[in-house]
Amino acid sequence: MKTYYEEIHIITEQETEIINISNTVHSKVKDSGIKDGMVFILSKHTTSAITVNEGLPDIESDLKELIQRLVPDEYSYHHARYLHSDGQMAINAPCHLRSALLGFEVFFPLNDGKIITGGRQNIYFVELDGPQERTYCIKIMGNA
Repeated sequence: MKTYYEEIHIITEQETEIINISNTVHSKVKDSGIKDGMVFILSKHTTSAITVNEGLPDIESDLKELIQRLVPDEYSYHHARYLHSDGQMAINAPCHLRSALLGFEVFFPLNDGKIITGGRQNIYFVELDGPQERTYCIKIMGNA
């Protein structure tokens, strides 16, 4: 079995941002030379997410609005307290909870060097506490 691993660094520009990373993932699968196996994509952060959805701007906008409605900024969160470990107030509880709802990883099978997805599925990195420098990982395993 062959493996391929890469960390991708991005700079987000907004507090909540949905970034289509599909082309990058497809390119890394091609570069890996792995034909049959699996590709895993995961975020290294607790205030970001990796998700899959249809690649349309209105769906992206709806997703941003949904997570705001489900986890509003103005609420009395337990995490909104002084953190001795950080030496400051924790003010990003909604970001952590939104990330937990969306999830930090997705995976897809590979067949004949191509990611097996539905016809309209796109892969997104979702920033929930930006802008920041972020990292997501791509791990590909299988046979050449």
